Amino acid sequence: MSTPQARLVLVGGHESRQGADLERLPALLPGAVVTAPGRPLHDRVRALLGSAGGPVAVLPMTWGRDPVAVADTARTLQWLASGDARGRVVLCEPFGTIDHLVALLRTAAARTAAAQSDAALVIAAPKADPFDDAELHRVAHLVRTHGAGLEVGVACVGADPDLAAAVGRARLLGADSVVVVPAGFAASSPVPAALDGASFYGPLLSDQAVARIVTERVAAAAHGLEHGRDGIAEGLEADHGHGYAHSHEVVPGSGGHGHPHGHSHSHEHPHQHPQDGATAFAPVAPGPARADASASARQ
Repeated sequence: MSTPQARLVLVGGHESRQGADLERLPALLPGAVVTAPGRPLHDRVRALLGSAGGPVAVLPMTWGRDPVAVADTARTLQWLASGDARGRVVLCEPFGTIDHLVALLRTAAARTAAAQSDAALVIAAPKADPFDDAELHRVAHLVRTHGAGLEVGVACVGADPDLAAAVGRARLLGADSVVVVPAGFAASSPVPAALDGASFYGPLLSDQAVARIVTERVAAAAHGLEHGRDGIAEGLEADHGHGYAHSHEVVPGSGGHGHPHGHSHSHEHPHQHPQDGATAFAPVAPGPARADASASARQ
């Protein structure tokens, strides 16, 4: 007897403007619904659990810059997955990681340099909390250091002037043109028509590639659920160490706390993601820019 197909819920945080940048995806993922974390997610999943059908698979749509949304999603599901719903809800692994994001942004830098050697890159994303915005600056530094020799700026976009200021800085540094590349799921240009000298790179991945990766994540989660793994416990730890509240003691006597558990901060990824020119997620080792396996991902 075949297992009923999982029903999919895509959860979007600040990287997708609370899901607004994901609304185009259900056209390629029949039956999928898009929601923001918190109460909207709770209501969506509860409604699906109250109807007939297979298990509910919840996928956090993050590139690794929104661990709070992953943990909040897990807390919502922990409450919902009790009682009669136990075994009917599964939390998928997040869509992507910081390594994936850096690889795709490096590809964008290499392509931009090949087409416009006098251009600069501005990595843009919706404004979030200070920690996630700081992570965006770290990502930009990695792209700049191991990129294609371009000037790389950052725009944490809360209003048009944020992006205009970043573009203006790049122009003052000598760039004849500026290419704005999203660090989230945006497919439409955030560049105001009046912003001279700036153009939009386009989405990091084609919608078809995004849908393929989502399908892989859901299939892996459904397989885990068949073996009693719902992913919720792992999700609850997603924001461990995120923000001031969990800071380790730096100055003696300043506070902080000890940890009976170990930490793993390795950036090595022993697993490989299936590649066929459409998904093309692969870890990137530090070094000069090159034609990463992810270069074909947007095709």
